[in-house]
Amino acid sequence: MQNYDLLKKDFFISTDKTKIDIDAVHNYLCKESYWAKNIPLNILKTSIDNSFCFGVYKKGTANKKVQVGFARVVTDKATFGYLADVFIATPYRGIGLSKWLMEEILNHPELQGFRSWMLGTKDAHGLYEKFGFELLENNERIMRLSLMVGYPEVNKK
Repeated sequence: MQNYDLLKKDFFISTDKTKIDIDAVHNYLCKESYWAKNIPLNILKTSIDNSFCFGVYKKGTANKKVQVGFARVVTDKATFGYLADVFIATPYRGIGLSKWLMEEILNHPELQGFRSWMLGTKDAHGLYEKFGFELLENNERIMRLSLMVGYPEVNKK
């Protein structure tokens, strides 16, 4: 896998996992997302290690960057991709970053030729529909083994 960086105005997208601000991603997923609330840091790190990841960053001063978005693709890189943990931090929404991120994910050279993509969302149907995602027609074919409803809240002392 070759990492790549794409620039747009004051932002860039990178697949280089060494650029990921794990604390920023964990903070968002653990505290602000509905789908990964209370996710333990070690589980997040393992999911990143085993996924094809995209980070969205705001260029800062003195070569510093601020992580403003993230997505990961669970894939065999041949037939199927599952899009997960997609987010743009609240202060950076409404300026086209989520659309740009989706374009880059779906056009990435290592993620071509799939039979299908899947994702789950409660509130972003409009975004994904712009890229051809649809609700399942034959959902009687799709099965799920649900082992946990969510991550348990950890008591911090």
